[in-house]
Amino acid sequence: MYAQQSDLVLKAEELVYSNPVEAIKIADHILNISQKPNENATANLLLAKSYMAKGDYDNAIVYAFDEVNQLEEVDVNTRIENNIIKARLLRKLYLDPQSIGCLNKARALNSEILLEKDRFEYHIFLEHINMLLDRLKINEAITELKEKEIQFKSFLDNNENEKRTYYLLTTKAYNSLNQYDSAFVYMDKTFELLNTSQNNNLYEKALTYKESGLLYLQNKEFKKSKETLFIALQFAEILDNQFLLEQIHRDLAINYLASNQNNQHNVYYKKFLNLNNSIEEIEQQSVNTYFNIISRQEESQLESYKSKYNQYLFISFAVAIFIIIIGILILIKSENIKKRKREIINYLEVSRNIFTKVKPTQNVQKQANKRLVIPEETEQNIILKLQRFEKSLKYLSKDMSLALLAGQFETNTKYLSEIINKNYNDNFNTFINKLRVNYIIEKLKNDTNYINYKISFLADESGFSSHSNFTTVFKGIVGMSPATFINLLKIEREEILNNKET
Repeated sequence: MYAQQSDLVLKAEELVYSNPVEAIKIADHILNISQKPNENATANLLLAKSYMAKGDYDNAIVYAFDEVNQLEEVDVNTRIENNIIKARLLRKLYLDPQSIGCLNKARALNSEILLEKDRFEYHIFLEHINMLLDRLKINEAITELKEKEIQFKSFLDNNENEKRTYYLLTTKAYNSLNQYDSAFVYMDKTFELLNTSQNNNLYEKALTYKESGLLYLQNKEFKKSKETLFIALQFAEILDNQFLLEQIHRDLAINYLASNQNNQHNVYYKKFLNLNNSIEEIEQQSVNTYFNIISRQEESQLESYKSKYNQYLFISFAVAIFIIIIGILILIKSENIKKRKREIINYLEVSRNIFTKVKPTQNVQKQANKRLVIPEETEQNIILKLQRFEKSLKYLSKDMSLALLAGQFETNTKYLSEIINKNYNDNFNTFINKLRVNYIIEKLKNDTNYINYKISFLADESGFSSHSNFTTVFKGIVGMSPATFINLLKIEREEILNNKET
């Protein structure tokens, strides 16, 4: 009986990322015949991973957060992997504090074992890197990838599947920074290992071809981009993973728009919108399911505590507070999810107010002990000069500095810095950068030629010293990269033209 069940577990593990539907059937059968907590936890883990591969986060949460999974009787390796899976699920639902908590539990458990310690440490590291990439902490992710490549060198050399994952994440990181040469190097390494692998991991293949298609798209190799995206689409359709399908349809829609194939763009853009609406419902349902499960578990624990210590009033108060916290968390998370979706689902409604022009702030309360005492006449004179300065475009000069501007205003740097901080709520560098970013945004909006220029030209035109500095500042002020902003602007203009024609 035990040997037969072990064979079923191995079979299900082989099918998780190639045929998750069949893996779910096998895992369900294992769960039905299991009699021990460890067997139940193993089946739950298989079900959670299989449903994740399908993009069914709601069911994945149900099995991943089953209380039996973390019982002391359960094998510690199973508990570690379960915590990593829970961290991944919560990250995808933007429940970051809870995700980090699960990852810390996995680290704590991993410190207790000897066998497979490197494997679990590597998987914990990968989940951490995915969190950084998803939250756009790209430079931090690249730094850690480089550092850990040395630490995990021996492990990666002996595990080609894990090495592929490392290369793919590194590709994604460099692609996010628009460092396409480095991204292509690691993408080639990924495909080299993928083509020689005997592992039929359709989920990994879909991710790899999707990232490759995005890389070609950003490098304006539209034909290659479409070819690889369609391969990714085939794998995603086999898995029936709504999240992968949404991302691939989005990239295809952008591809067709960029290559002036408007009919095809409309087809894939509509599919993207439908999938996006479906995913938003899945995510909200999954978040609700998670909090309901945690709420039941907490209530169960509180009831047990009540029975033991007979403190009914304390338990009622704790449950009430917990329910309030859950309500607040659900509300906050719902708003965060909508905010995260805004950039994607508003292709046709790109805000005309992405950047608010710098305006002096009046009646700012003075902090008497921290501000310089500047004669009112001197202050008003400098403010007038700043307003003329904004209209003069002198801020586009790469040589512009606080000292230089103070000299032009015939004042000292302390006065100028204090007045900018007081009236604009920014330091000098931020004040200048906002003027420059606003200048280039107005050019992009009002001069159709500008959206076709290279980012390096836009950086130079707006007074920035380098492409990377411009991209970093732009993203910090506007909330998205220049490339993303330009794509949204192109889509907006295309939709406006279509509406006029109809």
